[in-house]
Amino acid sequence: MNPRPLILVVDDEPINAEIIGAALDEHYELCFAACGEEAVQVARGRLPDLILLDVLMPGMDGYEVCRRLKEDRLLADTPVIFTTSLDDQMAEERGLALGAIDYVTKPIQPVTLRARVRNHIELKQLRDHLAELAVTDALTGLSNRRRLEQALDSETARLARNGDWFSVIMVDIDFFKPFNDLYGHPAGDRCIAMVAAALNRAVRRASDLVARYGGEEFACLLPGTTPDAAVTVGREIQAQVRQLEIPHARSAAGPWVTLSLGVASARCLPGMAADLWVRNADRLLYLAKARGRNRIMADSFGVEAGKPAAGQEAEAREPVAGLGG
Repeated sequence: MNPRPLILVVDDEPINAEIIGAALDEHYELCFAACGEEAVQVARGRLPDLILLDVLMPGMDGYEVCRRLKEDRLLADTPVIFTTSLDDQMAEERGLALGAIDYVTKPIQPVTLRARVRNHIELKQLRDHLAELAVTDALTGLSNRRRLEQALDSETARLARNGDWFSVIMVDIDFFKPFNDLYGHPAGDRCIAMVAAALNRAVRRASDLVARYGGEEFACLLPGTTPDAAVTVGREIQAQVRQLEIPHARSAAGPWVTLSLGVASARCLPGMAADLWVRNADRLLYLAKARGRNRIMADSFGVEAGKPAAGQEAEAREPVAGLGG
């Protein structure tokens, strides 16, 4: 069951907050703030779906609150409806110019308020759905490359504050072109989808991200993950795919579909380019393929990054049966 949309009601007059609450609490979850400073704090902590914002408040007024919300990356797209006793076109224009989407005058009319809130919530849900589609791979349901690049930027910036570890795994299905040539493209699509599901089973933490990088190649972002822990995830990825036993009669690595992995790890420091992890993981993946495929190559790099990671074989390849990592 989907959770009810969350609405933040900001008003310094308790009676106004009660009226709004009574009009909306049947269909929405509500949270409240009685001043501008509290509104910004609650919004950042709760990430509401819509904000009903009083204009005239002591201290930080509604206009300033709206300006701060629109400057916050996490809250910039949150719809803001101003609620005020002002019946002034210039005041309305000012609010809309700051990024508010609507203006409701007091005294509040419950029927009108419910209709406007419902319309804007539905529009936001539609926008959110379209935004999610824009960063989702249609075949696998994984994040796509666009979402991966967004997450790389945000995670490296976040982890750099404390110098935390960050690991990236690049994954490639071995001998995929011969697989497509032998079994056909529909079977190739099924293979990609099955491998994607296996990746999701292996990469379990909510903070991690699995993306289809392109074609038969995938990427896993593992924030706060040390080199050894990242290799452990890589081995689990291989184990999950191994259990699928997808036949591959034209693989030189064994009778089943196998994977090659490149694992790059580093501590995040300010000024490090976000794409360094992908570049190093991609070099290691190339090295794994050059050394026979069906294996993991792993290494870490430092601030002098940009130089190719030398690469260490994380797990010896099993005999040609292809049942090993």
